[in-house]
Amino acid sequence: MRFEGKTVIVTGAGSGIGEATARRFSDEGANVILIGRTREKLERVAADLPEARTLIHTADVSKAMESAEAVKAAADRFGGVDVLVNNAGIATQGDVTATEDSDFQKVMDVNVAGCFHMAKAAMPHLKRARGAIVMTSSVSGLGGDWSMLAYNASKGAVTNMVRAMAMDHAAEGVRVNAVCPSMTDTDMAGGIKEDQDKFDAFMKRIPMQRPAQPEDIAPVIAFLASEDARFVTGVNLPVDGGLSASNGQPRL
Repeated sequence: MRFEGKTVIVTGAGSGIGEATARRFSDEGANVILIGRTREKLERVAADLPEARTLIHTADVSKAMESAEAVKAAADRFGGVDVLVNNAGIATQGDVTATEDSDFQKVMDVNVAGCFHMAKAAMPHLKRARGAIVMTSSVSGLGGDWSMLAYNASKGAVTNMVRAMAMDHAAEGVRVNAVCPSMTDTDMAGGIKEDQDKFDAFMKRIPMQRPAQPEDIAPVIAFLASEDARFVTGVNLPVDGGLSASNGQPRL
């Protein structure tokens, strides 16, 4: 019950890592604000969470005004904000020649601007609470992938946003960190899971030889948001089954 009496905003809470994270914080006693673009998904998650400690708010975090309204709704309902989990994200495939301008911009708007808008709106509350921000970045923000230009660019930006924001606000009591998952069993990884050759290729690179489950990522997010991590800030923590332990050479 590390978060009893605390208020936690989770973006992208309708499925995957966001859903698992919202459930984890709720299990530990938090008031949880579920933010996403599709109300039906949020309602499904909220259905078995405590009604008195759960708020649904539909918003597109790529839009500054909608982000500000979401933070205001959380503060109005629960009196403040203690933790922001910037988890909403999308992906598109393609190299620089195959990526449409509109697709590149959409990925940057959600993955980068969405984190910026939510953090900017929440920061006054987080300063008062001496709270924490946890971003969902990716191992794709620590190194490159083949044919994932837009996604890599966006997650690289998130990774360095974490460092800059952590430096700027540490003295004000706000910690900023990120988790960097490898392949995770979510809707975003559907194309890989459905292609056995691709899936096998991914498993050869992950020493634990399985994809992460959302429930593998959520407790790490909760740790980084908790007092257990009170002297941790500016960290982009791989949660990757050992992927980043490799220097890239093949197993012989």
